[in-house]
Amino acid sequence: MSKQLPVPPKRALPSKEATLFKDLLALYETRQLKKGLKTADQILKKFPEHGETVCMRGLVLTHMGKREEGLELVKKGMRLDLTSHICWHVFGLIQKGEKNYEEALKSYTQALRFDKDNLNILRDAAQLQTQLRLFDSLVETRYALLRLRPNLRQNWIALAVAYHLNGNLTEAKKIVDHYQKFLKNLLDYDVEQSEILLYHVRILEELGDFKEALSLLDKKAKERAIVDRTAIMEARARILQRLENDEAKNAWHNLIERNPDCYAYYRGYLSCQIDHDQSAALQMLQPFLSQISNARAPWRLALDIAVGNDFEELVKPYLISSLEKGIPSLFADIKSLYKDESKRQTIASICEELITQHTEPASKSAEPTTYLWTLYLMAQHHSYLGQHEQALTTLDTALTHTPTLPELHMFKARVLKRSGDPLGAARSMNDARLLDGQDRFLNTKCGKYLLRAGMVDEAESIFGLFTKKDASSPAADLEDMQSLLFLSELADCYHRCGKLNLALKKYMAIQKVFNEYEDDQYDFHGYNLRKFTINVYLNLLRWENQLKSHPVYVRSVLKTVQISVAVHDMPSLADPASQAPRLSDEEKKAKKKAKKAAQKTQDEAKKGMLGSQTSHEDRGLDAPPPKDDDPDGYKLLKSPDILDRAAKLLDPLLTGVQDNIDVWFALYDVSIRRRKLLQAARALQNAQRLDSSHPDIHFRIVHFKSTISSLPQLPQEPVGSIISETVNLIIPDTVSPETYNSQYLQRYPSSATSILSVAKVAAQILQVPQGEVEKIAFGALDEGVLLDIQSAQDILAFLRSISSQRFDDFRNSCDAKFPLSTVFKAAEEQARYRQQVLVAGIQETPEVDGTSGSAADAEKS
Repeated sequence: MSKQLPVPPKRALPSKEATLFKDLLALYETRQLKKGLKTADQILKKFPEHGETVCMRGLVLTHMGKREEGLELVKKGMRLDLTSHICWHVFGLIQKGEKNYEEALKSYTQALRFDKDNLNILRDAAQLQTQLRLFDSLVETRYALLRLRPNLRQNWIALAVAYHLNGNLTEAKKIVDHYQKFLKNLLDYDVEQSEILLYHVRILEELGDFKEALSLLDKKAKERAIVDRTAIMEARARILQRLENDEAKNAWHNLIERNPDCYAYYRGYLSCQIDHDQSAALQMLQPFLSQISNARAPWRLALDIAVGNDFEELVKPYLISSLEKGIPSLFADIKSLYKDESKRQTIASICEELITQHTEPASKSAEPTTYLWTLYLMAQHHSYLGQHEQALTTLDTALTHTPTLPELHMFKARVLKRSGDPLGAARSMNDARLLDGQDRFLNTKCGKYLLRAGMVDEAESIFGLFTKKDASSPAADLEDMQSLLFLSELADCYHRCGKLNLALKKYMAIQKVFNEYEDDQYDFHGYNLRKFTINVYLNLLRWENQLKSHPVYVRSVLKTVQISVAVHDMPSLADPASQAPRLSDEEKKAKKKAKKAAQKTQDEAKKGMLGSQTSHEDRGLDAPPPKDDDPDGYKLLKSPDILDRAAKLLDPLLTGVQDNIDVWFALYDVSIRRRKLLQAARALQNAQRLDSSHPDIHFRIVHFKSTISSLPQLPQEPVGSIISETVNLIIPDTVSPETYNSQYLQRYPSSATSILSVAKVAAQILQVPQGEVEKIAFGALDEGVLLDIQSAQDILAFLRSISSQRFDDFRNSCDAKFPLSTVFKAAEEQARYRQQVLVAGIQETPEVDGTSGSAADAEKS
């Protein structure tokens, strides 16, 4: 054991000041900040160079809102006494408040060098080690805390959890076993002890010691030491099933009786059927269908299992019951059944039969709402199959029947969106919104569709109906509220409009939201251990570990990389002049007026915040949000390290979402531009492993070979030979890039995306004359080629990028090919449609009329 360092003379205080310093620490702990400040000043009056007091005064000022002054004092105190554990602890607290966890932990480690048994520092260090997932160090810290306070049961469980997180379940079990032995005089219905026992059972389960887990669970359940009855039943059913015990079936049955709409219970019950025979599984569900008639879960699961006549007998009453109740989400419920073509046909025939029955004269007395919801379901059926014209016809019939049902207008908007008419979709969604102006869901949907139509200002005015009135803007308030839907749609809207600066700003805002989610877990490292909610805490940590594999985060990173690569390849994209919209004089005046109003609101909000701060003494250590000195995102776009930043964002995705091929494409694009050739080669290999025929792989393969061929010499060994071997595996030296490109087109002649990839290779790598490139691109219009709206738009964007003279020819051909679409219309026509959306009542709320919502109908009006 290391000896305690002697107190330096400059740190030693006389008796009176030493007592005052102890009072200062107590006053800080109890948040009596004003008294603490006065006490610090008393000490510093006589000893102005006392580093610990200077640091404490800075810490108190930081809590009182004087952050800059406080930080300066803390730094000064550190310089005055670098061997004080108090100074290092204070500095660590400041760094932790700034979310700089790595540096804060270093400060705590330094503090522990000078006071290794300080409980507060050890606890703070343990929380930081958990946050940073340094579980080896965490075990040591938790062991030190247990050694210092063995009579505190929280320390025992915290050490067990540390071993658990570090993967050492055997030691975790030993700690919990030892903890259980010395417990005495427990209260009845002790919730904390109940949670610890459930955690003990969980450890035994994960160790695979199911018999001991079952024995412990049954014993403690009989003693009523575990008070959560549902948790007991679930754990028991789960363990019995692992043991393949005959009682497992009854255990799941009891849970189903407790909650007959829980799908997990039915799946557990069905998994007891060892041979997994479908007919036997259906037979097992039959008693529930008759005994629990109100539960939908067994009925729905039976539809997944049943086939042929059994399916028809089950699905017909299921559909009729749902249609009679008017369940709008019915199609979302049954959509997974459409993977089976026979089931899809059966559902369609039942719906058509119901529609026919309701239209016959003899059936006029039937319930009209059932007929309405059947039409709604059939429209969804047609749209799912890509039969958009039939879907619109069915919806028009339904709207004639009942023009005031919002769901009809909403789904019409979705059909129009799928048909390539975003403006008509926005108008139809606005018609739905006007039926109930106070419905937040309808207004949000309308705002979302307006963003997809490129109408940002109009969308903000809709969102602003439900945001704070004192916020600087609806967009700012929604960003503060971490609305991922809004941020994603707004970023995509800016990206489509070519405003890369604003798009990048919003994609980065999405990543900031996820970083805040990650930071938010910090407080739970201490809270859950104090409250002994261990099982929930472990689930939280596992969820946090997968946080950055969330689809919204992954997409925002991929879009950020896409923009970064585009700006790197064409720096002129970062020039404000290239993205500034051309505004009329009236639009400029309106924008200036809106900016002044927003500034006024912001100033008033700041005044309100300052006023509220005077009434709260303790503002905590969390750093205030940094001032945004780049509101338009141009500094972000012009950043010299834009590719390095993109590479750093991709790092967590390489382990979290390895099966996403777009991640490997993004890694290749960044690596090849950073001259990380080996990393680029491995990215290509991983992408090939997932889908060797993907059109985007084809372009990058030729690009990689071309890049390697253009190098004056290969990198030094062993990297050079690895890269050379990889290139030969991808494209043998005997095959030229031109031949490889033409062979790829011959293999996939009916794929529009493959045709586009071949055209890109020809234009950007092989430097083929533009006429030949255009000929390749126009091949997407040939009969037999599967051209969808998105692929057609991508080809149009490509033709624009090469300044093709035949751009309008391709656009007109696509316009004729997709008659319901408006995205291929001329700019003048689209402007007219946009004006019709405005007339539909986005700025004003006219009387509800049930008129059609498509842009084509708007033109006729």
